Amino acid sequence: MDRGVSAEDGSIRLPVDELRRLSENFGSATIFEPQSGKENRESGNGNFACPTLPAARAPEKKLTLFALRVAIFEKAATGLGALGFIWATVVLLGGFAITLDKTDFWFITIILLIEGTRICSRSHELEWQHQATWSIADAGIKSFRALRSSPHFIVEIVKTLSGSITRVRKQSPHSRETRESPDAANSGSGDGGRNLCRTWTSSDVPILPYAQWFFLSGNVSKLLYWLQLASASACVVLSLMKLIRHNYGEIEKGDTDKRNRKAALNIFYSLALAEALLFLMEKAYWEWKLSYCKLLEEVRKECDLGLSGLVSIRRFFYDAYSRCVEGSIFDGLKMDMVTFAMDLLASNSADEQLIGARVLCQFTMNPRFSDDTLQKIGTNIPVIERLVEILNWKDPQEEEIRRSAAEILSKLAGKKQNSLRVAGIPGALESISSLLQTNRTFSTTADEIGEKTITYDHAHYGFWTFNQLGLLILKKLARDLDNCGKIGNTRGLLPKIIDFMHAEERWLKDENVTPYQILTVKRSLQLVKMLASMIGTTGSHLRREISEMVFTISNIRDILRHGDKHPRLQKLGIEILTSLALEEDATERIGGAGGVLKELFNIFFSQRIPENQNHVRIAAGEALAMLALESRRNCLRILKLRVLERLVGALEVPLLRVNAARILRNLCAYSGADCFDQLKGITATVPTVLKAVMSEESKLQEVMVGLAAEAFKFMTSQESNTMFNRAGIEEAELANNILQILRKYQNPPVKVPRIRRFSIELAIWMMQNNTENVRTFKKLGMEKELEWVLESTTEVESFNIFSGTFGLSRHSTTIHSLVETAMQLLEDR
Repeated sequence: MDRGVSAEDGSIRLPVDELRRLSENFGSATIFEPQSGKENRESGNGNFACPTLPAARAPEKKLTLFALRVAIFEKAATGLGALGFIWATVVLLGGFAITLDKTDFWFITIILLIEGTRICSRSHELEWQHQATWSIADAGIKSFRALRSSPHFIVEIVKTLSGSITRVRKQSPHSRETRESPDAANSGSGDGGRNLCRTWTSSDVPILPYAQWFFLSGNVSKLLYWLQLASASACVVLSLMKLIRHNYGEIEKGDTDKRNRKAALNIFYSLALAEALLFLMEKAYWEWKLSYCKLLEEVRKECDLGLSGLVSIRRFFYDAYSRCVEGSIFDGLKMDMVTFAMDLLASNSADEQLIGARVLCQFTMNPRFSDDTLQKIGTNIPVIERLVEILNWKDPQEEEIRRSAAEILSKLAGKKQNSLRVAGIPGALESISSLLQTNRTFSTTADEIGEKTITYDHAHYGFWTFNQLGLLILKKLARDLDNCGKIGNTRGLLPKIIDFMHAEERWLKDENVTPYQILTVKRSLQLVKMLASMIGTTGSHLRREISEMVFTISNIRDILRHGDKHPRLQKLGIEILTSLALEEDATERIGGAGGVLKELFNIFFSQRIPENQNHVRIAAGEALAMLALESRRNCLRILKLRVLERLVGALEVPLLRVNAARILRNLCAYSGADCFDQLKGITATVPTVLKAVMSEESKLQEVMVGLAAEAFKFMTSQESNTMFNRAGIEEAELANNILQILRKYQNPPVKVPRIRRFSIELAIWMMQNNTENVRTFKKLGMEKELEWVLESTTEVESFNIFSGTFGLSRHSTTIHSLVETAMQLLEDR
């Protein structure tokens, strides 16, 4: 079996080959090797592209189609009504007004008045229906139904409606645009008054002061609805009465003025009957689809809008129906829920803004509609600007719309082009920063720092939710280099992010800690890691700023020290230290911070870490190798920790050997001559190193060749001969292996950019003071290989570490100089 599970303790056990593969391949894109542009895009922007899902049928198409069909009925009825009106006024009342029978005259007059009333009330009903779809008016409709079903509920309805009117009367005279809202983070409770705009909410308007419930817009809409039904029914009755009886009066013989009266009246009553029947058919179809088939409820469920989504669906339907009736019958077909919601979001009405935000939020979270919704939002800059503006709204009563806007932006930022548009809006990052509720008290003296305060969830406001969303948005924006620069340049943003990295000891050790607290620390660490690992001058500037903040390293140290139960957090913290160490000043700060090196070694050597979390130990080793690189002070600090013997032993551990070899090589190369005696113990590694050089490949072979070139400098010729004998390897065999390496890597790949340099360094040591080795190398064709190295040298071989495709920490000795030294040794002996 490649992988085994212990039946005794349930732990996962990896075989030696698997551990070796893990140690060599972990972090394949590390700072010790360059990363191609393709690799950068795949690793850095991997989450930008979402899997493409098949196009989903828009549920709102059912509503727009229904609106079209109903509009056809409405327009046909209206057309017949207009024709009947013209016929009555021009033909009947105009031509036969004097000769009409008295009953016909009054029937015609009543029908015209009824139809005129119906047509006028129909046009106004649409307007009132719009207002009735607002959230407060929706309560009015429910109250109307409750009146009919439960007389005992009347008192509660009156209290509710009178309370809503009272609240409107108590509104502040300041609008959102002119108010100075107190910071919600500092508010003692959520009861602070919301300063609404000076205008009325039309759905909550009492037409008469003492008939508030009856004249609410929802109830007026119902009144007009029943008025139309009554008028159409009356028209049907009156028309049928005349068409059945035909009592249009007697026509005397020879009276030519009345000979066409009967036909004219039949036509009029037929038109009136047809119009009324069409209207009643329309209403029957309307009620069948909406009340019996529950079309609105069906579409709401398909859109996954929740219980509150019925208001949104009803509002959308009335808008589509109005367009079909007032303009072309096809105008409503052009509507869709996303555009409808974006229009509502831009409204000045708080209710409409909330409806729009809810719909957009739900659609962006729904896998079926997410791609289409984000595409439409992303190409509409005014909508993005509106969403960014909403992030600054801190009134507790606006919490839901602010949260919805933040959730929409968090999804929007997941697409690269959209993230660039979001960050490109002036003030966008300041608005996102306002989501992070952490502050430091102002200090009046220069020799102290203000106390940090992070706002926890309040009874009336979910501050932790906004903290999570703010960090999530920033994390997605940080996938782009330009956005990272903007984040670093936003005043006060980086200190907030660093403050969220702090994890108290009880958080890390308590298994019952709130998940939000750990998730906040995790997201802040992920964000800082992304910022610190950026390439180019932007990355260098960010690393300097992050490392100069006094709490960065101490926050990470606390996680390393107490975070045994959270290896993922430890790994993120370690990776941040590794990235920061790309800057020389940051390297010294990290090494000088008490306990950081010690905690890294504790993790590196730890046997308590589960085998499925071994990536934490590998990351710790990489960080230590990085901190020891070209830093004499850190090398001395490591030697003071007395870990040399354990590092030597780690060369036998497949999981640790790569980074242990890197650390040991850096200690040999940069500790200085005065540490010769302390480093003498490294010579014990030579047999193990020689065996690895002869048998291993790729990255492990590279680091072992580099360690061998440095370790042999601490031995005399006699001691080195002893080590060769102990390893069972002849110097001629090693020389041949060096030639094989140079031939194999004639164009060194990015995975082992230093292997030819280390091989030449080892060959130089072997040829110094040993003429036999010189003859061996000459015989094997060393000169030819060295000449090819001169012709094929690349910039990749000139650096110790890399930031993306940018080389950092150039080798003090060029590879050309090493080749010239080796050629000189071959020529002199």
